[in-house]
Amino acid sequence: MEHHLDRASLAVMQLSAALDQYVAAQESLHALDSYYGSDEWKKDFADDESGLLPNDLQRGVLSEDAIWNVLEDSKEVNDRMRDITSFCKG
Repeated sequence: MEHHLDRASLAVMQLSAALDQYVAAQESLHALDSYYGSDEWKKDFADDESGLLPNDLQRGVLSEDAIWNVLEDSKEVNDRMRDITSFCKG
């Protein structure tokens, strides 16, 4: 039983910390969702394609896949949390 207590305590603490980080990241997720595919994103993408952006500028948001992937992953996490919540109530 001590093993179960240790395992459960650690899991609860780690999940709580991860949920705190995830909640804090919601503002960033909403900003990315608004930016992706917007006129601003299209202009930034065109500027990058035209070589107008500095070479040392990070371009992850212009990769077309990076933002989409993180938004889809976030949706999957939200769905999973709903499933887990339903299961735990059950």
